[in-house]
Amino acid sequence: MQGSWRNRADSLFCAMPATETFRRRLGIFDLTMIVVGAVIGSGIFLTPSMIMRTLGDPSLVIGIWIFGGLMAVAGAFTFAELAHVLPRVGGIYAYLTEAYSPYAGFAYGWCMLLVMNSGSLAALCTACVSYIAYFFPMSAIVQKCTSLGLFLFLTAANIFGIRQGSLISNIFSLAKIIGIAVLIVGAMVLTPTAAPSVEALALPSGNMLSAFAVAMVGILWSYGGWQYATFPASEVRSPSRAIPLSILIGITVIIILYLGANLAYLSVLGPAGVAREARVASSVAELLAGPAGGAFIAVLIAASTLGTASVYTLAAPRIYYAMSRDGLFFSKIGQLHPKYGTPAVALLVQCAVVAVLIFSGSFEDLISYVAFVDWIFYAAAAGAVFVFRKSHRDAERRYSVPGYPVTPAAFILVSIWFVIYLFIGQPVKSGIGLCILLASYPVYRYRRSQSGHETKSAPPLSDT
Repeated sequence: MQGSWRNRADSLFCAMPATETFRRRLGIFDLTMIVVGAVIGSGIFLTPSMIMRTLGDPSLVIGIWIFGGLMAVAGAFTFAELAHVLPRVGGIYAYLTEAYSPYAGFAYGWCMLLVMNSGSLAALCTACVSYIAYFFPMSAIVQKCTSLGLFLFLTAANIFGIRQGSLISNIFSLAKIIGIAVLIVGAMVLTPTAAPSVEALALPSGNMLSAFAVAMVGILWSYGGWQYATFPASEVRSPSRAIPLSILIGITVIIILYLGANLAYLSVLGPAGVAREARVASSVAELLAGPAGGAFIAVLIAASTLGTASVYTLAAPRIYYAMSRDGLFFSKIGQLHPKYGTPAVALLVQCAVVAVLIFSGSFEDLISYVAFVDWIFYAAAAGAVFVFRKSHRDAERRYSVPGYPVTPAAFILVSIWFVIYLFIGQPVKSGIGLCILLASYPVYRYRRSQSGHETKSAPPLSDT
């Protein structure tokens, strides 16, 4: 009986021969929506209050959002060249493996599966349900079960095909763009039912550089995620062209929306009101449209968080698939569904980890433990552009980083500064994050010994 169930599982999920490849079904619009969906989560709705309290001056607040946007552009420019030179499944995993070593790529995939991506998915689904509870109150255990149900739906949609997964991403990403645009226009044309606060806002005391660093935590969190467009490279039509273009278009749209939203918050609430209201978007909407405005924001944030979860569900399993194909993970994970051509086993493994985190309730701590490790990988991946300029000097470059080498160097320096600040400010959590990262090495050595051969990166994908 046990063998029968195993054979059925193999037939359902692992029957596709190893020589089969992904189906190229994603275009520029799909990838742009992945960028928008991955970046715009809950940050723009929640972090402006903290940033205003930290900096105290509206001009500084707008300035730091612009600075964060410029850093996102610098990172987008850099990763766009990486995607152009090396359009392989797994994105950052492929860049780290090719530029440094198979272990560098494995360590990234290890942290993504155990904490960074899976923890984010657990947090996003839980946040989505918390806003659904605005309309349908539910107990804590029902909220957890509903969160798991949402994630099972996203997993199933992505198993049934990349088009189904990307369609969900497209719908929710467009909903975010439209919703934020409505909020911005509403602030411009509607008169709030209460006047904006005109009370003086005290400037922060102490070191301004430290205040800037604290504010950058919220800024970088709100702008992070555009790299997810590089993960499904093997399913993109003309990836060397489509990935760079979609990243740049997506980041441009996001910067416009973020600046517009912050100006809307300030125009309706005033600086002191923005600093005082933790849920600043809800406060603005309620002032403009009463309870209906609050309900609108609840729906918008629920859709926004679920849309981001959809992108994370779609993209990250491509890393685990690539790790398996390189001999660094269980072989079953490196096989595609025989009918749908998706990394079904990788999606199910991710689902199992997320389910544990949803019910453990510890995922928020896990995310904070490795937040600075995440930016170590971003800096290392950006450094790969310098490596590829030498190792892939003969590669045809229809796209290259504008302002090279200043642009990638600036992104790397800010990333390193952010990592150092987090380590100094949160040494215990950063230390735990380092332990999680270092734990990847013995697992990597074990997998290498089991594979019985030297791991090599996969051959370049055709840009067709």
